[in-house]
Amino acid sequence: MALPYIVPEDKTPFPPAARAVNARSARGVIAAGAVLAFVIGTWLVWFSASVQRKFQEEDVLAACQRVMPETVERCVDTVTIQRGGARR
Repeated sequence: MALPYIVPEDKTPFPPAARAVNARSARGVIAAGAVLAFVIGTWLVWFSASVQRKFQEEDVLAACQRVMPETVERCVDTVTIQRGGARR
């Protein structure tokens, strides 16, 4: 069985100052990564809501064109308001 290798105190690979700098830069990288993840996540949620809203608008427009072709704009506005949206 091999004995564990113990590094003497004076033979550490990095001096204490270098270890402190590495710890600070690691914290900075982690903080920057967290901010970047938050920004990307927020954008993905916004983009998803935007795509979903566009598909819903297209569905309403198609349904209104089938049911009331002569008053499509009025139909779309009515359905949008009934669903809780704002008038265009």
